[in-house]
Amino acid sequence: MDQSSDHRLAGLSAWVNWQLYACNIYQGPPLPLAAVSGDASFRRYFRCQLPETVALGSVIAVDAPPQHEDNAAFVAVDRALAGAGVPVPQILADDLEHGFLLLSDLGDTLLKQVLTPATAEPYLTVALQEIQAIMQADFSASPLPDYSRELLRREMELFPHWFCERFMGLTLAAPERQLLTAVFEVLEQWALQQQQVPVHRDFHTRNLMPLANGRLGVIDFQDAVRGPVTYDLVSLLRDETFPTWDQRDVRRWVERFAADLRLRGLGELDDQQFWLDFNAMGAQRHLKVAGIFARLHDRDGKTGYLEHTPQSIQYLLMELQACGGDGPACLRQFADWLIRVVVPPLVERFPASAVLFQRERPELAW
Repeated sequence: MDQSSDHRLAGLSAWVNWQLYACNIYQGPPLPLAAVSGDASFRRYFRCQLPETVALGSVIAVDAPPQHEDNAAFVAVDRALAGAGVPVPQILADDLEHGFLLLSDLGDTLLKQVLTPATAEPYLTVALQEIQAIMQADFSASPLPDYSRELLRREMELFPHWFCERFMGLTLAAPERQLLTAVFEVLEQWALQQQQVPVHRDFHTRNLMPLANGRLGVIDFQDAVRGPVTYDLVSLLRDETFPTWDQRDVRRWVERFAADLRLRGLGELDDQQFWLDFNAMGAQRHLKVAGIFARLHDRDGKTGYLEHTPQSIQYLLMELQACGGDGPACLRQFADWLIRVVVPPLVERFPASAVLFQRERPELAW
């Protein structure tokens, strides 16, 4: 840990112990903080274990440097989601100037750790309900930013720069850049034409926590936006850091979600159009994800996500195939380009990933 981190941790520890006293949670000697986790951002999480006599049991302290993290957005989104009955951490105290937060503790277990084919049905049923609860949250007091064309494009531009050029070492010629531009325009328009709702934007198995009451606690929601109705569903069911589900099951869950939306008056699309929208949104997301994983590796020195890059490209191919049948020709051309130009060197870097791509193009061998 570098000196600046040591300084921030000392400040966070002193602040937490003062807040425990000021909030009448705990009145005894200072308590230590134990690291829980970090993530792909600059946030760090620590647990403060309270004495057995204290009802809360433990609390979570968050170090979120304000020059890097939008802590006001975290607080606003937390309050709106809590108001809609979404199981989010309770904010016990906050210091937005210094980037310190004190939260209730949702526990140690992530959905990723307990989700298996045997447990998928009950857990994912609850997860689909949590997405719908998020969609119904009232953000009128603090409106969410729009998942705008500019934001969609900025995310996809991570793919040519960080993934293709910086990570794969490709030199993109003018026709290839024109193809990417055409694909980006199609996916932007597809996303913007969908119903726009509150979107968590990172709704996957590492940000959901099974609770004793049968609900799933929701964390890491500070980047929420108002965006396409299928986005969180894609994050959950096409999670590139989790083994691939049988796509027959995925389609069944997607159609169940669409039916639930229609029952609640939250959607009107038939199952086939919703499935196409789901895959188009997935293509946009996995372009972004491949770029982010490459950037985390190359710029930030965080290599833990890199191994999931082949899965993100395999999902991208799957989604382009789903949308390309009756869609614009550029989607099919892009899928062919990925197969010819990107997949072979990617498999060389990650030999075990060959089986992923053979699912999409079994006639080819890498």
